[in-house]
Amino acid sequence: MKDRITDLVFRFIKLLVRIFYPKTEFIGAGNIPDGPVIIVGNHAKMNAPIACELYFPGKHKTWTAGEMMHLREIPPYSYRDFWGCKPAYIKWFFKILSYLIALPAYCIFNNADCIGVYHDSRIMGTFRSTVREMRSGTRVVILPEHDVPHNNIVCEFQENFVDVARMYYKRYKEEPSFVPMYTAPALKSVYFGKPVRYDSSAPAEEERARISREMMDAVTAIARDLPEHKVVPYPNIPKSEYPSNKSITKEFDSNGISYSCTWA
Repeated sequence: MKDRITDLVFRFIKLLVRIFYPKTEFIGAGNIPDGPVIIVGNHAKMNAPIACELYFPGKHKTWTAGEMMHLREIPPYSYRDFWGCKPAYIKWFFKILSYLIALPAYCIFNNADCIGVYHDSRIMGTFRSTVREMRSGTRVVILPEHDVPHNNIVCEFQENFVDVARMYYKRYKEEPSFVPMYTAPALKSVYFGKPVRYDSSAPAEEERARISREMMDAVTAIARDLPEHKVVPYPNIPKSEYPSNKSITKEFDSNGISYSCTWA
């Protein structure tokens, strides 16, 4: 009965979101190859997860914070991750809000097309679930940005998601492909780029760095080739500060050290 109730709440919330969230077009799905596939893209705050849940072409599951799937873990996680940088004078409001969203969030994340991701010993369960889904033909969407600057399009990608491909290869002797994806809410569109094949013969550390770098570069290139628009960044900043995809910008290496890069 409990699962039925949470499912009904989820369906109602999804219907409301579908009504009010702009219809999003997915462009370039022909770039997604047959076989095991991992889609890698920018987060665009909640836009990428929402667009994928509503409009992704075909069977898929999106990596999401595992804490959002456990009722008791939702308030502290959401307060820290969503609103931790809010001014001190208003933090009391977001503390209350973190509890108010707990039940709806629990219903959403336990019924949506997602896989819970953890940063403790449970991470192996995440990897095993991901491999099983890939083997069944599910396209797995991973949005690996974290709060380290890279350029005006994306923040640095965390690299360990690449290890899913190594685990998949060890089990099935097949090299998965990674496909870059750029979410552009201002254009009401999501774009897929050309796939990159995992190299099982290369050292794991080198493949993490290579795949992450190629995915960041590809997502950036897709964005910069599009008509001028505002980029929805990973950091929680005011809309007035959103960068343009054509901005003159600096890029940062994995240590946060800037180097020259311009785009006009």
